Amino acid sequence: MASERYSVRAYTEGKSKRAAADKAPAPKRGAFLPVSKKDMDARGWDELDVLVITGDAYVDHPSFGHAIIARWLEAHGFRVGVISQPDWRGRDDFLKMGRPRLGVMLSAGNLDSMLNHYTAGGKKRHTDSYSPGGQAGLRPDRATIVYCNRVRELWGDIPLVIGGIEASLRRLAHYDCWSDSVRRSILVDSRADLLVYGMGELASLEIARRLADGESVSSLRDIAGTCWKAHGADAAKDAVILPSFEEVSQDKRKFAAAFKLAYDENDALRGKRVIQDQGAWFVVQNRPMRPLSTEEMDRVYALPYVRAWHPDYDAKGGVPALEEVKFSITTHRGCYGECGFCAISSHQGRIIQRRSDESIIEEAKLLTRLPGFKGYIHDVGGPTANFTAPQCEASVKRGACRGRSCLYPKPCAKLRATHEDYIALLRKLRALPKVKKVFIRSGLRYDYILADKKGGFLEELCRWHISGQLKIAPEHISPKVLRYMRKPGRAVTEEFLKMYADMNRKLGLKQFIVPYFISAHPGSGLKEAVELAEFIRDSGLHPEQVQDFTPTPGSLSTCIYYTGLDPETMEEVYVPKSAEERKMQRALLQFWMPQNREYVKKALIKAGRRDLIGNGPKALVR
Repeated sequence: MASERYSVRAYTEGKSKRAAADKAPAPKRGAFLPVSKKDMDARGWDELDVLVITGDAYVDHPSFGHAIIARWLEAHGFRVGVISQPDWRGRDDFLKMGRPRLGVMLSAGNLDSMLNHYTAGGKKRHTDSYSPGGQAGLRPDRATIVYCNRVRELWGDIPLVIGGIEASLRRLAHYDCWSDSVRRSILVDSRADLLVYGMGELASLEIARRLADGESVSSLRDIAGTCWKAHGADAAKDAVILPSFEEVSQDKRKFAAAFKLAYDENDALRGKRVIQDQGAWFVVQNRPMRPLSTEEMDRVYALPYVRAWHPDYDAKGGVPALEEVKFSITTHRGCYGECGFCAISSHQGRIIQRRSDESIIEEAKLLTRLPGFKGYIHDVGGPTANFTAPQCEASVKRGACRGRSCLYPKPCAKLRATHEDYIALLRKLRALPKVKKVFIRSGLRYDYILADKKGGFLEELCRWHISGQLKIAPEHISPKVLRYMRKPGRAVTEEFLKMYADMNRKLGLKQFIVPYFISAHPGSGLKEAVELAEFIRDSGLHPEQVQDFTPTPGSLSTCIYYTGLDPETMEEVYVPKSAEERKMQRALLQFWMPQNREYVKKALIKAGRRDLIGNGPKALVR
């Protein structure tokens, strides 16, 4: 492969400029990557190889995508600089380290910039946890496009690569709720050369290496995990042809069909390329990049991150998002839960990529030496904390099953439901000196806990890894809504609640459940919202927070929201879209709050449930 034909300069004084990249010495921990010409001068650099631009504040921590990509490239011998949250209204911030030798790699940040700026109802958010001091407004709407336009104005045809969650989930024609329209691929709108989707270490490195070898960016068409542009469909004759942008923007059935075709090919082992006519360009999505090996995962998380925000932010009190993850450990990537409203399986894939216990233990030891560590590891997990092993042996060899879910509507007979490795890891972490408590705060799939016939995990969890309350996410209990959420049924939730209560009773602990529910999800009418409110009333699970469904790009639920169709069956689905109904559904899920009384009463009357208004024991509003 072309990716094996490279050689890259190793930037260490006195070493050969063409030494093998993997032999480049790792920098000392504690040194941030350059953010200014002064920083470059201190390293003796006259130019960068790769400039990384991010819409987030510069936090050198493995929970931040820009830090991983920048450190990964640095570890392979490239000179990398970081420009964070540049002022897009001018040129100076983009120019402060000069034109990079190889190209620019650019991301809107850890969140889609529109989701970062606006609520589900379109209201402007007043804070941004990924910015210094939580200040909002330090990045533009549609940040990837705006930054790319500025780069193009400054440096013309410089190789320009986009990535991160915004680019990843907008890689093909997609519905954008903030403009209430179908938009073209962000690769077309941004005028970038390549789009890296998913977790981009391997693709970004191959791009950098091949550019360093003198290949033109327009020739990089065979790299897995990337999208590229062509002037016709003949450029990718092996690709699955999706309905065109013109078709999906005018015909909702075509949009649903395109979503299903692309989703079915989103597998690194069995997936095919797809191509979509965007008008002036065709966008080709190569098959996803292969999963990282355990050794590669270990190396990614062992890179010399400072694990702090850049000192430029000290005066503003730092970056709030770091506080959530500073003393947490990522054990794995990937999720085969496939919740309808979540796009993680489209971004990270369904194949679990796990670090070794040794790597995780070393990181835990490192955390105990960080300033501010008080004996508590805040989280040990991933997208779904207890999915720490591949779902089955077959998935490792041939990929995830096409058109079938591992857990919905019930666990697959071949599912490898076990917590043995996870329990063993948690016990090792608890035994470390200076560690008082190890929490699990990542999402847990309780249907997977129930599927583990050996048991043992629930007791371990209740005894050691929560403190007073466990957060779970039933999301809903109506069969009609759960079908589109791809979540377990009400009976499974009730079984887990009983087991949890029994276990805490056995252990002599008084611990509670904090549930998460989603209001106004596709499939939910007022009848279903009332059904959920009655469940909340009877179970005593009063949610502290309720999330309005937000149709973000890339998810199954967003496809259903826009089209009113289930792309799996093409059956029509009811979608609550009016602001009035969404307010009523949200109010029902917190019916006891005085400020919700009028909307609850209005919802019950409209749903024909006046029996729930009054002074009886079952009344939702009095």
